[in-house]
Amino acid sequence: MLESLLSTYDFQLTVDGTPYSVRDSFDVVNPATEQTITAAPDADRAAVDATLSAAVRAAPTWAKVSVSERASHVRDFANRVEAQQETLSQLLVLEQGKPLASARAELAESLDYLRQLPDLAEEKLQFSCVDEATGTRVLRRPLGVVAGITAWNYPVQLACSKLAMAVLTGNATVIKPSPYTPLTTLALGEISRDVFPAGVVSVLSGHDPLGEWITAHSSVSKIGFTGSTRTGCAIAKSTADRLMRLTLELGGNDAAIVLPDANIEETAKGIITSALENTGQLCNAVKRVFVHESIKSDLTDAMVDLASSLVVGNGMNESTDLGPIQNRMQFERLQGLRQSVLQEGGTFHCGEQGLSGPGFFMSPAIVSGLSDASRLVSEEQFGPLVPVLGYDDVDQAMARANASLFGLGASVWTSDVDKGLGLAEQFEAGSVWINHHSALSPDYPSGGHKLSGLGVEYGVHGLEEYTQHQVIRIAT
Repeated sequence: MLESLLSTYDFQLTVDGTPYSVRDSFDVVNPATEQTITAAPDADRAAVDATLSAAVRAAPTWAKVSVSERASHVRDFANRVEAQQETLSQLLVLEQGKPLASARAELAESLDYLRQLPDLAEEKLQFSCVDEATGTRVLRRPLGVVAGITAWNYPVQLACSKLAMAVLTGNATVIKPSPYTPLTTLALGEISRDVFPAGVVSVLSGHDPLGEWITAHSSVSKIGFTGSTRTGCAIAKSTADRLMRLTLELGGNDAAIVLPDANIEETAKGIITSALENTGQLCNAVKRVFVHESIKSDLTDAMVDLASSLVVGNGMNESTDLGPIQNRMQFERLQGLRQSVLQEGGTFHCGEQGLSGPGFFMSPAIVSGLSDASRLVSEEQFGPLVPVLGYDDVDQAMARANASLFGLGASVWTSDVDKGLGLAEQFEAGSVWINHHSALSPDYPSGGHKLSGLGVEYGVHGLEEYTQHQVIRIAT
């Protein structure tokens, strides 16, 4: 199967609408086996210069193309991705580790973004507005060349959505995937060659300093980055002297507040579904659970039952619910967090025992007895370790939930929706859900407060961030 999958794509860079070869490469590792899948091209400085020169040439012509025609190109791209949906899903399992069902869901979600964002661009984004009384025109102009830098947890969805937002608004774009998961994005680049005019869409893979070369390049007008807060802050610092446009979707430490009237069974299922999606490797997963003391024991037991029933294994096995941690660095960090639970007085209700390799596998763990200052509570774990924290007063719980450097998402769990709405507005977070968590969609903006990000993506507001205003006034 591996040979047939790998023979489907050339796994070269896409530059100026064509395959582009470089001298160096790096190994891509299957996190379920720790074995090398294949090698990916390690772009050099010449590849970056060639890519951005092509993008600069293509951008002015692409900017003059009507939004309807640009939308048609994106829909054509979606159709071609859909034609290879199963192959891409299997390739995603090999490089990312998630179960095949989850990979198929990511491809389906990616297609939703590729089809709904064109509808928004055509129907709701105002590229031109005229004041009939004065003749004053307010335009939304493309930025020029936009770079999209994606994370390793959802590489296909992130690449597809960033590509769509950039080109729909008239920009040329270069997509750079994480070096941990470059293969599916390189495959998307190959598909794009027959869809978009040369130079409009390019894909570069590689290790550092590739990201630095892209963000520092004078031809790039905007960076759309999804990844760690540390890297996002580094990008902001390195581009500050040019006042570069940035959209940064960064880390989160999402809190869920469970009120005493919440349905135990439904709440446990909803929280576990969010907290352990993609083995906990999701920026806006539930990462801290604040539960009223009157139901804390019952909810913890229900969460433990659900977590303990999940099958951890190779994503290619149909019975697998949770795949491995995606890479060794994150796996070792999570092992350190597991050790800190015991050192800081926490109690494992399940998942204390490790799993044997090969593969970066980790049992889901439900933990209690920790203080808000403990590492697992105060840091973003980005893995299947879920702390449960008790409270007596909901105002106290809200204050504790907001006492975080992060502000990506949050949720309230209650049978009283009006009460939930009142609490939702008190969260210092970009997205708040009631009786569910983590749901995102192409038609609504997504962004974070505090160190969880800058700007928004998706929806009309997200598309607008890929444009700049221009006002034209006529002398009267």
